[in-house]
Amino acid sequence: MELFACHNSREKSYRDPLGAVTCGTEIVLRLRLWGQDAERAWTKLRLWTEGHEQLIDGCPEWHDGRLYHSYRFTAPHEPQLLWYYFIIDANYERRFYGGRSGEGRPSGTQPQDYQITVYDPAFTTPEWFREAIVYQIFPDRFRRGRPDEQGQTALDRLDCHEKLGRPVLRHENWDEPVLWAPLPGEKYYAPCDYYGGDLEGIIEKLPYIASLGVSCIYLNPIFEAASNHRYNTADYTKVDPVLGTEKELERLVREAGALGIRVVADGVFSHTGDDSVYFNRYGRYPSVGAYSGPQSPYYEWYDFRHFPDKYRCWWGFETLPEVKEETPSYVAFIRSVLAQWAERGLTSWRLDVADELPDCFIEELRRAVKARDGEALLLGEVWDDASNKMWEKGLRKYVLGHELDSVMNYPFRDAVLDFMTGMIDAYALNDALGGQRERYPDPFYRACMNTLGSHDTERVLSVLSGAPKKDTLPRAQQAAFRTGSEELAAGKKRLMAASCLQYTMPQPPALFYGDEAGLTGLSDPFNRGTFPWGHEDRLLLEHYRRLGRIRRRSNALVFGETAFLPVNQDVFAIYRRFGNETALTVVNRSREQRSAEFTESDFTEGPDAGRVRFAPEYRCMLRGERFCTSGEKGLSIEMQPISCVMLAGKLEDERDQDGPSTANK
Repeated sequence: MELFACHNSREKSYRDPLGAVTCGTEIVLRLRLWGQDAERAWTKLRLWTEGHEQLIDGCPEWHDGRLYHSYRFTAPHEPQLLWYYFIIDANYERRFYGGRSGEGRPSGTQPQDYQITVYDPAFTTPEWFREAIVYQIFPDRFRRGRPDEQGQTALDRLDCHEKLGRPVLRHENWDEPVLWAPLPGEKYYAPCDYYGGDLEGIIEKLPYIASLGVSCIYLNPIFEAASNHRYNTADYTKVDPVLGTEKELERLVREAGALGIRVVADGVFSHTGDDSVYFNRYGRYPSVGAYSGPQSPYYEWYDFRHFPDKYRCWWGFETLPEVKEETPSYVAFIRSVLAQWAERGLTSWRLDVADELPDCFIEELRRAVKARDGEALLLGEVWDDASNKMWEKGLRKYVLGHELDSVMNYPFRDAVLDFMTGMIDAYALNDALGGQRERYPDPFYRACMNTLGSHDTERVLSVLSGAPKKDTLPRAQQAAFRTGSEELAAGKKRLMAASCLQYTMPQPPALFYGDEAGLTGLSDPFNRGTFPWGHEDRLLLEHYRRLGRIRRRSNALVFGETAFLPVNQDVFAIYRRFGNETALTVVNRSREQRSAEFTESDFTEGPDAGRVRFAPEYRCMLRGERFCTSGEKGLSIEMQPISCVMLAGKLEDERDQDGPSTANK
């Protein structure tokens, strides 16, 4: 068979419309054919939807002297995923053509399927979050506040744990290292060391947070629990007394709101602590916990395999008994918890381990939070591609319009950090970013929280300075690890370049407390050090403040259309446009100088590629340099080693000033 074929799922000439579609949308797919047997070939589109196969014959058509086979069909009227590849018969031979995203490849056997996400046309996500800059705070490690009305600090209030017989280690010195080994006489390490950060400390530093351009604070858990991370909830109805009171929480929400900052709480609803009101394994609470037996009102929440000591628990940790989320009494209780905190101003939630929560439970949570606040956010912790994640009951339906608004975008983090550290090139970065945009519904995509680090990852500066991969060193070696000065200097350059990409994306950038100040650290607990007040890296801090100002002042960066371009293997560009306002970020990850030369027509992929227009002149928003486009609408930039430019410019002629597409408003 002398026949060649091509399909690119990110180019409009092959797929129309591009990306995820709403239910009932008319879709056209095309396969280009050329070669001696092209005009004699017969092709079919193999479409797979919810267990059913459909074969659609290709219809030959010519465009600009090129032969395509086209396939027309209507998306289902219920949200779901469609999968497709092509079958080619010619000269008594059969071949297949498929791929994951972008340009595929021919195969002699059944190929990988392309994906089309079909979602509810009524799906919307909170506008305020799509426009946000997010700041994540691990409360114990951010800031010690003034003493409370009784003259007590958070370290004083730790006596609430000691009175219950829990081990506690107080760090009197804010700057000393975290605990990482078992306490004397103990067999296992426990996260029982505290530095005394509290809600009052966050309130006192709200002006600082606002100076970063932040409009959303995401708090790690703040409810009563027997650890410094508080993911082992003891009482969902109480603020942890070490952190403060309900009154202080309400004041935090109110004073943050006065600065235009909304607060997102962390909901840990897949498991509780064993040392809790609900399980009460050690009898530290007056309640009749599930560990006491069937007479407990909470007994039915848990899955005892052999009462009392064999029960289903999170990843095998007996201190974290899992709940049966579909139990009606548990659902009713969590609804009451959401209502209680909504009355105090907390209406938006991040769902811990969302991929371990049943779909029906997430749907119930969505109904509950949206009923009280139509602009409430439901953000999920999902580490993988949220559009096609599978579990024991089949496809997860996070993105289809009835569950999550958003996820913590760890695939974005992985792709950008892998690019900056040389693990992948700019073409692979383009595939990762373009592929995600292709698979996610636009409302969901634009609400994805783009983070470069969190409480569950190594500190981004450590990663970009060449630190060992997560969990490759035992804790003792992690505690002793120090980054060399030369590596750290290069890491800071990479961080500034990576953050420019992050703040240029059409999604809310998220900053983990202290990253802007130069905090380093490997895996938990070393990534959870204290904020270095008085010892901040001034260069990084000013860089992040500048990025915050740039993003908040740019309609193109917040609202604009988007196109990606791998200029060469080391240089990557992101184009943004809103009306006549354009922005262009270009990053060189190489340790050597690189030339970046490209034109408007080089941007070929994605729904906005055809609308790329260069301004006649650009000014760098970071350093003030000016760059002029050529007569052929091209740009030529000499990129310094490990560097970035963030350009802004305005279009002039009538052709260029047509408004943005309504899909991106």
